[in-house]
Amino acid sequence: MNIRNSNDWLFEITPKNNFFSLNFKEVWQYRDLLLLFVKRDVITVYKQTVLGPLWYLIQPLFTSVTFTIIFNNVAGIKTGGIPPFLFNLAGITVWNYFTACLTGTSDTFKANASIFGKVYFPRIITPLSIVISNLIKFGIQFLIFIAFYIYYYIIGYDLKLNGLVVLFPVLIAIMGILGLGLGMLISSMVTKYRDFTHLIGFGIQLLMYLSAVMYPMELLKEKLPKMAWLVEYNPLAYVIETSRYMLLNVGKVSILGLVYTLAVTIIIFFIGILIFNKTEKSFIDTV
Repeated sequence: MNIRNSNDWLFEITPKNNFFSLNFKEVWQYRDLLLLFVKRDVITVYKQTVLGPLWYLIQPLFTSVTFTIIFNNVAGIKTGGIPPFLFNLAGITVWNYFTACLTGTSDTFKANASIFGKVYFPRIITPLSIVISNLIKFGIQFLIFIAFYIYYYIIGYDLKLNGLVVLFPVLIAIMGILGLGLGMLISSMVTKYRDFTHLIGFGIQLLMYLSAVMYPMELLKEKLPKMAWLVEYNPLAYVIETSRYMLLNVGKVSILGLVYTLAVTIIIFFIGILIFNKTEKSFIDTV
């Protein structure tokens, strides 16, 4: 009788002993599934729409026009010699990537319950695919920003990139990781507390006004010094402000603020993974 050694098994399913687990090797083994989810996220979202991917362009353009009219033309917010529309477009383009990552990953368990209940794969692949697919959306919107940047430069505006622009991808990575961490955390809470679903949209809108998307941080410190702490403690505000400094050479860079942002991002990301791993073991009973 031939007894097979346990070492001969192709895969061995064992319980996880540690609370924190991010098995990069296993995620790499499922890379084809990750790419399949990315393709699904990009294609199916606008598959049956009239304008299709043009919605990627319409949203930031109309939002930038609205902000320009309300905050710059009516409220008189100055942008340091930068065309107000371009100033707003820069902030909105970066902000949209964060919100897309957050809203997309915040419903992971509820939206994929039917898949999770039938087949095994590393659950973190699903929110990861959303963050990666949103990079494509961000790339399209960033090309629009570049087009308007070139246009304003041609018609005579004194525009120049800051030398730190080479670090711009790092800022986008921070936004993606922060959105992923918060999204996994919220997704875990939504499995038990459905009220979070209704609060996400409102919370994102409120957070946008506290993230210096449509105004310089220095202006808020000057006009409302007692309220400035609301923005100064918001790590997203430093990413938005620094991105405008890199792309438009306007505003200031706070090294201390960026260190604070990086620290908060790492902490939220790790907490998100911890709660996500814990929730995936029992969420199917509550969703």
